[in-house]
Amino acid sequence: MSDGEPQERIEDIEIRLLLEALYSRYHYDFRKYSLASVKRRLRQAREQLGFNSISALQEAVLHNVEMLPRLLGYLTVQVSEMFRDATYFRAIREKVIPHLSTYPSLKVWVAGCSGGEELYSLVILFREEGLETRTIFYATDINQDALAIAEAGVYDLERVRLFTENHRLSGGKSSLSEYYSAAYGRAVFDKSLRDRVVFSDHSLVTDAVFGEMNLISCRNVMIYFERPLQDRAIGLFKDSLARKGFLGLGAKESLRFSAHAREFDDFVREEKIYQRVAR
Repeated sequence: MSDGEPQERIEDIEIRLLLEALYSRYHYDFRKYSLASVKRRLRQAREQLGFNSISALQEAVLHNVEMLPRLLGYLTVQVSEMFRDATYFRAIREKVIPHLSTYPSLKVWVAGCSGGEELYSLVILFREEGLETRTIFYATDINQDALAIAEAGVYDLERVRLFTENHRLSGGKSSLSEYYSAAYGRAVFDKSLRDRVVFSDHSLVTDAVFGEMNLISCRNVMIYFERPLQDRAIGLFKDSLARKGFLGLGAKESLRFSAHAREFDDFVREEKIYQRVAR
């Protein structure tokens, strides 16, 4: 056994204890997240927050509630962009929207909305396709700071060039500049985009069914989950979808090995868009 192995085993124990402490004290459950991902993020948190060990970080978060959102910022961080993977949004626009347009009212859930980029992408898309006024959008995350960023709708202006190109590639029917104003290096997205949005704290790990949705978009969230938790989340989506509703996942995610795979049909296979089987 090398000198490095015992220390890594000790660190794994520290991580398990910290995750148990987070669940017991604050009811945030990361115990079934991918250990490799959690370990990488906790190491970063320990270093950047100035702690000598994971145990010291655990003591701080247990005794200082103000440390919790700072730690959650590391455990739940997601790098996103508007209209990310433009072909996914083009498929929503060209393949899913024609089905949704037959309904008098719609519900869309963006699960794990992070800073809101995916949410605004869908709201803009629905506005361009004439469906926004009959749709309620639900944006959820376990990170309150992320929800606050999403609700503010303010992004660095330097990111908007990429957003704009993604929007164009997604089949955008207008200029993205119509939806924001620029000032002091920031792009402030129009408040009207939030008129039909409900922001809410919701955990795919511990919380229950969320409404009856026509479209659920949860992209690049489940890649951080172990298989049992992936199955729980997919089961939650299945039970939250209306008859023949749609589920969109990230490019590296799939239903193929899920216990709930038979409850869905491939709708746009290459874009990981599925349709709930009608029963």
